[in-house]
Parts: sequence; C-alpha cells; structure tokens
Amino acid sequence: MTSNPASVRPLRNVAIIAHVDHGKTTLVDKMILQAGLLRSNQAMQECMLDSNALERERGITILAKNIAMRYSGFKINIFDTPGHADFGGEVERTLKMADGVLLLVDAFDGPMPQTRFVLRKALEAGLPPIVVINKMDRSGARPAAVLDAVFDLMVALGATDHQLDFPVIYAAGRDGWANTLPEPSTNGLTPLFETIIKFVPEPRGDSEGPTMVQVAALDWNEFAGRIAIGRVLRGRVEAGKPLVVQRPDGGLTRVQPRKVMVFEGMGRETVSTVECGDVCALEGLDSIQIGDTLCSPDLVEALPRISVDEPTIAMVFQINDGPLVGTEGKLVTSRQIRERLERETLKNVALRLKDTGRADAIEVSGRGVLHLGILIEEMRREGYEFCVGKPRVLTHEENGVKMEPFESVLVESPERHAGKVIELFGQRRAEMEKLEPGPGGTVRLEFRCPARGLIGLRTRLLNLSQGEAVLSHIFAGWAPWTGALPTRGQGVMISVDLGEAVMYALEKLKDRGYFFVAAGDRVYEGMVVGEHSKLNDIEVNCCREKKLTNIRTTSADRKLYLPPPRVLGVEDALEYIEDDELVEFTPQSIRLRKQLLREGDRRKVRRQEAS
Repeated sequence: MTSNPASVRPLRNVAIIAHVDHGKTTLVDKMILQAGLLRSNQAMQECMLDSNALERERGITILAKNIAMRYSGFKINIFDTPGHADFGGEVERTLKMADGVLLLVDAFDGPMPQTRFVLRKALEAGLPPIVVINKMDRSGARPAAVLDAVFDLMVALGATDHQLDFPVIYAAGRDGWANTLPEPSTNGLTPLFETIIKFVPEPRGDSEGPTMVQVAALDWNEFAGRIAIGRVLRGRVEAGKPLVVQRPDGGLTRVQPRKVMVFEGMGRETVSTVECGDVCALEGLDSIQIGDTLCSPDLVEALPRISVDEPTIAMVFQINDGPLVGTEGKLVTSRQIRERLERETLKNVALRLKDTGRADAIEVSGRGVLHLGILIEEMRREGYEFCVGKPRVLTHEENGVKMEPFESVLVESPERHAGKVIELFGQRRAEMEKLEPGPGGTVRLEFRCPARGLIGLRTRLLNLSQGEAVLSHIFAGWAPWTGALPTRGQGVMISVDLGEAVMYALEKLKDRGYFFVAAGDRVYEGMVVGEHSKLNDIEVNCCREKKLTNIRTTSADRKLYLPPPRVLGVEDALEYIEDDELVEFTPQSIRLRKQLLREGDRRKVRRQEAS
C-alpha cells in the first residue's frame, strides 16, 4: 500500500467502526492503557468506554463516545461507535467529526451485515479507511480470506481508488498487540498508532476565518445543563465570545458559551480557545439541538442538517390504565411520558415522535426493536410506568404501490439445522440469496426478508437450532408489500380476577400451557398469565384457593410441582404480543395484558368484527 505525504499538524480525528462484537471497545481499552491515560493506582476495568449500565449488561456499545490520547506529540481524538444497525444514527453523526476510520473486522467471521452498513456510511462521507483485522488470536483465524472479502466489499460499495488503497493492520485487541504482518508483535499497539498518524489526514479548514461549528452530539448534567459537542470546522472558538445559532427554520439566536472545553484523556479540560479541526464541548447553550450550526456573527451560514436513515419500526407508548398503576412506578402521567420522549429526541437523532390523536398515547418510531427496547429499559430504570403496543413496520406508497422495508439477513448455523432455518424464513416470506459452507461444519445463509418478518424471529431461530444459530441483519431498502405473515400460532391464558397467583390454581392449569407468572405474583383481570397450548385464548382463574374442609383424602397433602415460569425481557415481550395486546412496563415488572381488560368488552369487539 502506498503512503500519504507526511503531515505536520499534530492532530488526528479517527472513528472506530465495526460489526457487533468484533472487538472495538476492547481494542480501545488497550490503546488507553498503552497511551498512559490511567494513573498508576487506577484499576483497569474491561470495556472502560461502555460506562452505561445497559452497555455493560448487554455487552454492546449503545452510545458513541470520544476520548483523546497523546502519542509522539500528536493528539488523537478517537470516536468509539456502536456496531448494531439499530444505533446507526450514532454512527452517522459521529462520522461528521472524523477525518478517517479504523474498520475492525473479525479475523474469523470476516465482513458481516453491519460491517457493510458502517463501511458504506464511512465511504459516503469520503473518509479513508484503515482496515484492522482483529482477533488474530482466535482459533481458525483466516486473515488472507478476510482481507479479500473486505476489498470485494469496498468495491461493491463504490469506494474510490484512494479509499481502496488502504493500509492493513493485524491485531489481537485482547492481547494488546498490532502488526503490519499477520503475526504477533512485541511492540504492543505502536504500529497501529503510527499508521493512524501516517494515513489519517490532518483536519482541513481555515483557522483564521470566521467561526463555524456543527453540533454532532449533546451531553447533559444536572449542574451545567445541556452541553453541545461538535468539531470546529472553521476559525476558532473562544471562551466568552458570542456566537449565532442557525436554526432549521432559518431563524437566528445569539448565544454565548459559559465554558469551552476540549477532550483530553478520558475526560474534558477547560480551555480559553479551541483551534480549527479539534472537537469541543460548549456549556451554556440551553436551546441547542443536534445539527445546529454555530457561526460567527460576522458570517452567518448554515450547514446541511445531519441526515440519518429514516425509521422502519413504530410503537405506540401510552399510559398504564391497569388496576396496578402507580404501585411500582412514580412517573405515570401522559405529560411526564411525553416530556421524557421529547427530551430523548434531542440527542437521539434516529428517533421520531408522532401524535396519535389521543391525549394518552404517542407513536414512537426508530430503527428497530432493539433501538426502542433500549429506550424502554432506560425509562423503566428512571421510574416510569407505561404500556407499549405491538411493533409495526412503517410503510409508504410509490406510484400507487404499497412499499415496506426489507432487511438483508445473514444466518450462521450448524449444517444439520440448515433445512429448518430455510423453512422458518420461507414462512416469513424471505428469499434466500446465498448459501455457502462456513468453517467448522457451519453454513452461511443470506436472505432478503421483510422487516416485519424479523419481529419475533430470533427467539424461534434459537429454539429450532438449539441456541447455536447466529443472526445479523441490516436495512436493505424498500420493496412492494408481500402480503400477510403467519401470526403467533398459540393462544394465551388470560386472568379473570385481581389478586395474587396461587400455587394450587396454577398447578391445576399447568397442563394447559406454560406460565409467565409464578405463585405469589400479582395479577389482574385481562392480564396475560401464560401461553395456551392451543390456538384459542382462554380465561383462567389463577387466584383460586383450595377450599378448607374437614374431609380427609389421600391427595390432601400431596406435594405440588410447578415448572418455572418463562421470564420475558423487553425485546422478547415486544416481539411476543399480538395487535390486541400491550406490554406493561414498570420499574420492577414486565407484564403482558389485553388492550381491553374486561372479557365483556373483548367479546363485544369480536361480535362487531364478525358482523
């Protein structure tokens, strides 16, 4: 590979992009360690940048983060981005601040669907890539084949000749080494740092011109309020110097940052001036939004807004109108729920809100079930209590034809389960595009599937493959509506009484299916307490107690046995429900229920639909 001419400006801005679980955050951990960002008495924890509790629990990066490190007199701003396509909005706005990207690819898996997504965004932004083939210590690593696959992918995505002339680094993030050859190095990550300095271009811009900053991210704390984060594209930002905000509607607002900061190490450092090309954080801009342009009053001009792909999934958030409302959560009103969702849209650029015509409900659109599921889990932990309806895909019409979103799906499965996987996707109206053998007795199957066909698919795929199949997907485009899809296939058991579930009653019902509740759990009329073994819904009384009599029987004191209940997570519950059901979320519980709690109301609706 050829090299770029040496640059003299000691600043580099680089984003790290990859598929989920290809080792981005682990590699950054070793870069932090070798750059000396930790004190001698400071403990090194795993995945240091995954500071969010949900990120640590799920083992994925959800929010893009940036740090700065020093190497050989150069300051390197590093942006760690999510790998999951549902959080693509984080990737798209973060790339606005970078001059180059590190593309991490697993030495065994090779390019995956989300590798294609993040790489496409980087190439569209004109950023030069540095390919890092990571996890070289993994058994079965095949770096030569992976490198060929990456090159073919770049060609397919329309990379320029300059972008195709990329440098390659071989690394093992967990072991903390990198090398220009596919063999372990004794120099730690030094080859990686030197490659970044050599191949990532220096920031461009007129450092003497009028100030221009585009806000790419927002932070917030209870003391300083809203903090705008963005790259200085022209001129310099000075503390106390007034700026003008160019609004999307063309309006102008005069602002003055209270504090100007740059990123240094793992935190921020207050400075008097931020030079062109560096990334700054500005306090005191209370009404600022992502995509706003901060300009000098001498020259006001707006940059194009940060554009992200449109949402594909929508859900209706509404107040909890069940009998247990307010017993576990503190924030339950429609005003509180709406205000929380509106605050989320300020920093989550891929989220959309839409009125439903009802005062107690609002439609929320996002990139996928996981994207909205993370929002729901955050609200639960903050004390909110609310209900959410079944996810539905967003459609539109083109030339009178109804169009729906399609996804490119990659499944890695043991060869013995391939037939079952193909049959399952066929039921969801998916088309198989490729089948090829993989390493270790596996096969790789590629499908083009309607996005609505993926709702609830992951759980069924894991069940039929005994937990061995791996599924990845990415938005592929819009195509004509393919028709109705099969529903859940089983009915549910619905409680008819308010109280606590009793072991005696549940034991009598265990042959009807399996339960979502355990003995002692609170239930109410209209709550879904289990899955019926047949297609129809049935009403059950799981609060019925054993009558006390003075008659002795041989079975009076027999031990009751009840299988453990099925515990549903946020995404599991959202994918399970049907159109006439809701998921009730509280800080302590996740419950399934019917939209109409009373059986008489549900019967009346069924008669109206039948007529």
